[in-house]
Amino acid sequence: MRDGIRIGRIFGINIYLDWSWIFIFLLITWSLAVGVFPSWHPDWSPALSFAVATVASLLFFASVLLHELSHSLVAQARGLPVRRITLFLFGGASNIEREPHDPKTEFLMAVVGPLTSIVLGFIFLILGGTFARGMGDMVNAPVETISKLSPLLTLFFWLGPINIFVGLFNLLPGFPLDGGRILRSILWALTKNFRKATLWAAGVGHLIAWLMIICGLAMAFGVTIRFFGTGLINGLWLIFLGWFLNTAASQSYRQVVVQDLLDDVPVELLMRNKVEAVSPDIPVSTFVYNYLIGTGESAFPVVIGDQIVGLVSLEDVRKIPRDEWNNITVSNIMTKAEELAVVSPHEKVSEALNQLENRDVRQVPVVENGHLIGLLRRRDIMRWLQTQS
Repeated sequence: MRDGIRIGRIFGINIYLDWSWIFIFLLITWSLAVGVFPSWHPDWSPALSFAVATVASLLFFASVLLHELSHSLVAQARGLPVRRITLFLFGGASNIEREPHDPKTEFLMAVVGPLTSIVLGFIFLILGGTFARGMGDMVNAPVETISKLSPLLTLFFWLGPINIFVGLFNLLPGFPLDGGRILRSILWALTKNFRKATLWAAGVGHLIAWLMIICGLAMAFGVTIRFFGTGLINGLWLIFLGWFLNTAASQSYRQVVVQDLLDDVPVELLMRNKVEAVSPDIPVSTFVYNYLIGTGESAFPVVIGDQIVGLVSLEDVRKIPRDEWNNITVSNIMTKAEELAVVSPHEKVSEALNQLENRDVRQVPVVENGHLIGLLRRRDIMRWLQTQS
């Protein structure tokens, strides 16, 4: 549930709705139902306006999903694993497990998203123009012509411009927007330095973010900004977008720095060699009192000999009632070995950290030829990074 609501799987990629998506979905639906569509169609009933607005919002987010899916499919084709796509407050995000390995891959992954949105926008407009032929003059008498449109054609003429706007907005060279990633790919190709290219692209992202914040403030005080309009609500929305972009640019650069620092560090350098393990046959009560209490550890490998068979943690204990601790063994509550993320001692710590973050766990067993030889904890990685800062 931390990831949101899983709604399906496409091309092997899990699709999630973040909880913030519900807010933006309702906001767009309400805005269309009480503002846009009644102004286009004064004769529509409120029920019809809300029905068409709901369908429009769903189709808009389906378009956003196609935008993100295009990123993910190119990433997969270029050998980059994609764990999930999440739709959230500001649109969507593809969870690509690692950074691209060359500028060409970065460019192709970035450019395909905006192109998908722009192409979708023109498809909707062409469909609308084709079916609306003979209904009026959209150029010289747009108000009268729009008022004659059916609900289906209304959807086409709203979805067309909004998708084109999404595509063009994402082409702004503000990292981590798609345009910022395109800029990074160009800088990367020129400098041959991924970290430096990210720093420069993030700098442009900060600049654009602050321009958005300034424009939003101006709009809130009555200034009209082309393409964005005016008013307090529009201004606050643009300020919020600018703040989000500014934060995302900083976080993205920090992530690249961390990956860069960890890229040449082997797991065996940071792992804990002396790992206290538990037997699968001991009662949960013995595990709690003899291992969890009095130590600073919250998870322990479960072994038979030196063969790892699972991992048991405080979270596992919390899932069972206190009065059953004596009757249930560790083997009944542990995460089995085949379900665990494990790393080898010679693997890069950067790749191990990706596993920790993707699985949302605090530690990962270090295994060689099926034998447990250590434990790599997230806090040990963080402590090492602090020594390098």
